[in-house]
Amino acid sequence: MDFNVKRLAADAGTFLSRAVQFTEEKLGQAEKTELDAHLENLLVRAENTKQWTERIMKQTEVLLQPNPNVRLEEFVYEKLEKKAPTRMNNHELLGQSMIESGNEFGPGTAYGNALIKCGETQKQIGGAERELIQCSAINFLTPFRNFLEGDFKTIQKERKLLQVKRLDLDAAKTRLKKARMSDARVAAEQELRMTQSEFDRQAEITRLLLEGVSSTHAHHLRCLNDFVEAQTTYYAQCYQYMVDLQKQLGSFPSSFSNNNQSSVSGGASISVPTIPVSASLPSVSAGRSSSTGASGGFNELRSSNGSRKARVLYDYDAASSSELSLLADEVITVSSVAGMDSDWLMGERGSQKGKVPITYLELLN
Repeated sequence: MDFNVKRLAADAGTFLSRAVQFTEEKLGQAEKTELDAHLENLLVRAENTKQWTERIMKQTEVLLQPNPNVRLEEFVYEKLEKKAPTRMNNHELLGQSMIESGNEFGPGTAYGNALIKCGETQKQIGGAERELIQCSAINFLTPFRNFLEGDFKTIQKERKLLQVKRLDLDAAKTRLKKARMSDARVAAEQELRMTQSEFDRQAEITRLLLEGVSSTHAHHLRCLNDFVEAQTTYYAQCYQYMVDLQKQLGSFPSSFSNNNQSSVSGGASISVPTIPVSASLPSVSAGRSSSTGASGGFNELRSSNGSRKARVLYDYDAASSSELSLLADEVITVSSVAGMDSDWLMGERGSQKGKVPITYLELLN
């Protein structure tokens, strides 16, 4: 019982000491230990990464699901760890209405048949949209959400602990300055050494976590590529569906044109140019083959333990002394180092050497 009382009293004293130190710093009555510039820059970068990740996530969710009520419902089901009920999207609802009305007018009539064909195409587009949303949620939104709810929360926790250790250190410095008796000074000096050691250790832990944001950026870049590929597939599918529908509608007799069109055109037919899919949109399979080829080049480089020339695709600012800053379009030499993370290679530019992310590179033949 006495031990618990003493421990509570010690904790209360420590809390009071931190509160006094914090208040005096705000009033300008106490000195404050500043973090080194590199650590401050890492903290700023981590905070910016968190804010922009949240913003990109929010806007992507709005793009994929414009209805705020549906987004709210999906959020509630997600928190309850239950599956949201499956409902038709807008394209599928439109398609269903067109098919039902076409059957009502009669599939044997030109108008009814056209409505049914348009409805079937709208349902195909709705299915493609559903695949886009699912793929984007898995490959794009989920990794972003995992960073916010996992890695960044860990960073916040260690950052708060660093602030506590700094307050303890500065409070110890203040007590040492105020100590007059020799015994008090010896105790204050011992406390200062201990708090300095704890602060340095916590600063190093925080620094290592913050430097890991570079790997987060590299991972999010791959997720962004996956998102763009999913959009490319979706729009290519939609375009092909509409081209096919246009051809089907073009096979109907000319008497199918309505009176308004005839009066506007003055009897002349309106021709809508048809652009071949292969000429206007890149092949999704070709894009995947190119990506696979680039990945294979890096795998060959790792297995051969040799070196290759590589062109830099984007500017890259080194996050630590072990990394190499890059400028877009410059050519550097890259090689694999045993035990290095698969997302990184060793880069060399003259006498400069350091780690570089592979997502910023294109291997040259």
